[in-house]
Amino acid sequence: MTESTYRIRGETAEWEVVIGLEVHAQVTSNAKLFSGASTEFGAEPNTQVSLVDAAMPGMLPVPNRECIRQAVRTGMAIDAEINRWSRFDRKNYFYADLPQGYQISQLYHPLVGEGHLEVEVDGSLKTIGVERIHVEQDAGKLMHDQHPSMSYVDLNRSGVALMEIVSRPDMRSPAEAGAYLTKLRSILRYVGSCDGNMDQGSMRADVNVSVRKPGDELGTRTETKNVNSVRFVMQAIEHEAMRQVELLESGGTIVQETRLFNPDTGTTRSMRSKEDAHDYRYFPDPDLLPLELDEAFLEECRASLPELPDAKRARYTDAGIGAYNAGVLTAEVETARWFDALLATGANPTQAANWVTSELFGALNRTGTSIEQSSVSPAQAAELLALVADGTLSGSLAKQVFEVMLKTGQDPVAIVEERGLKQTSDTGAIEAVIAEVMAKNPNQLEQYRGGKEALFGFFVGQTMKAMGGKANPAVVNELLKKALS
Repeated sequence: MTESTYRIRGETAEWEVVIGLEVHAQVTSNAKLFSGASTEFGAEPNTQVSLVDAAMPGMLPVPNRECIRQAVRTGMAIDAEINRWSRFDRKNYFYADLPQGYQISQLYHPLVGEGHLEVEVDGSLKTIGVERIHVEQDAGKLMHDQHPSMSYVDLNRSGVALMEIVSRPDMRSPAEAGAYLTKLRSILRYVGSCDGNMDQGSMRADVNVSVRKPGDELGTRTETKNVNSVRFVMQAIEHEAMRQVELLESGGTIVQETRLFNPDTGTTRSMRSKEDAHDYRYFPDPDLLPLELDEAFLEECRASLPELPDAKRARYTDAGIGAYNAGVLTAEVETARWFDALLATGANPTQAANWVTSELFGALNRTGTSIEQSSVSPAQAAELLALVADGTLSGSLAKQVFEVMLKTGQDPVAIVEERGLKQTSDTGAIEAVIAEVMAKNPNQLEQYRGGKEALFGFFVGQTMKAMGGKANPAVVNELLKKALS
């Protein structure tokens, strides 16, 4: 583990940035934390609101077992302490989109205790501590652009289950924060506890930033709320740190406050003074019993965890796949699943990795298609790679077959048969074409035999062109060397 050397050079001194993230991740579940209302994204306003979510008199919350299970599984995935006894608290404040006048959260006894994530930045590994994961309900949403003089309230999100994943203030640069958030999102998606769709609001980060001279006590921090992309988190940190340094060096003081990030300008602005815990008048929720987890429940959660990104990447590198390709193939869970299905066919790991990261990714990027929507299945990809391995197809012919597969969804063997794309190793036919190429290019032949060996590639290209790309390149090279000598 190495310490970051990221510093802000001010007019009077160098400054160190101290960063902590509070990530709000919407729990993957077909119902809300304390009601049976749907959580599907994009529904018409106020169509997914139960009487509990609307805080009708006499309505009592009932914890959703699946939401608790997903939070526990997430804790296990980051090697965190799972608290067998936890409790819900009421956090009291008024918003127009919070019908109860309080949020049910977990301040004093969270479901998940301390854990950690290991991230890589500029080739160095760093461990970022996670202080806690607590489960809480989301508020609704105010819409200010629907009417010239009124705000509308949409309660569809009211009561949606959130995991608040609180890091230690261990990050020292925008790059470390970006790596942490990227890694956390990847783990959540592998576990299946959150879809990680930051653009839809199902994962967002509150960014805590302070600055200090290296070695000094921690400075006063600000919190920038609800930042919804990794890039924006990094921008918010950079801007906020610079703002604080300039303010301190001009003789000002940092106010502990909540700020908002403007993605159009890359700047932050003040929203309100930062409240402390005592301002919310927390107390145990009287309608909810404490959560008590037994060993059978914990064992079921542990057994349900998939192979996680770090373990998968290690397995790939052990199989001979380069570290860079292994990182690319494990970054997104859908890619890793597709690639695992390809490996399950017996495909050569190194060749398969090279083909997926170059040919397949190139085609998907070109067409704007996700790997889940690919018209080429892992089984078809394995078949194509096998045709190259056994000499049926050359590299160039394989590219042609792949293009047809993308357009038609056909199997490669059928395409090869239908279109006569099979590679030939017929030495007699190749020798005849070589003789013809040499006869048509006497000047190049004379130059080659006079010592200009770079022209060998010219003769290879002419021979392959004359044979429509169907000649076996290895055989062509061997026969050309004999004919030209």
